[in-house]
Amino acid sequence: MSDSHVVVIVLTFLLAGLVKGVIGLGLPTVAIGLLGLIMAPAQAAALLVVPSLVTNVWQFAAGRRHSALMRRLWPMLATICLGTWAGAGLIAGGTSGEATIALGVALLLYAASGIASVRFAVAPRRERWLAPTVGAATGLVTAATGVFVIPAVPYLQALSLNKNELVQALGLSFTVSTIALAAGLADHGALRLSDVGTSLFALAPALAGMALGQWVRTRVRPETFRFCFFLGLLLLGGHLALRGVL
Repeated sequence: MSDSHVVVIVLTFLLAGLVKGVIGLGLPTVAIGLLGLIMAPAQAAALLVVPSLVTNVWQFAAGRRHSALMRRLWPMLATICLGTWAGAGLIAGGTSGEATIALGVALLLYAASGIASVRFAVAPRRERWLAPTVGAATGLVTAATGVFVIPAVPYLQALSLNKNELVQALGLSFTVSTIALAAGLADHGALRLSDVGTSLFALAPALAGMALGQWVRTRVRPETFRFCFFLGLLLLGGHLALRGVL
């Protein structure tokens, strides 16, 4: 990698960690989106593995309802793995243009839902069939783009979890998605030892960004930051989708 690429990687993970520290999510979305401007989505996804895994395991472990959440969410988590495995060749073997368009569209959908403050409610009786459907769809989106927020995040937000449970559930979902994505990339030869080393290097700025974000969270209204975050993703997603077409 050139010196300029190293600088971009450091700044990207510092910013992605900052976002996660403030609002509890967004590290993979920001990192994949920005790195997609200078490299193929598959390479960007490979660099994400270590920072995403460590920060999300930390986020899940910090809560108290480990067993209860795993029992409730296992149908979604299982089909995330199946969906990612089924579509793992999409980001690893697809053309750069197609993967870039898919990433841009995923970011646009996520940003639009965030700006519109779309909220859903899922009745407990519907979780039995909706959870595996959401998991499979999330796995396919993960496999195609490296971004694992759609539709898992809106679904988890619709389960009427309290704030701490939601943050912990997001950490669990993102952890499983990260492991599934890493396995899929490795199976298709898109996760090399050099990528793991660079991903490990990216962990330090990601953790520094999280610490800074937690400090910022006490001084900036989260609602204001969320709006700016989603607006930035909207612009970034539009740019990536257009670049993939052109």
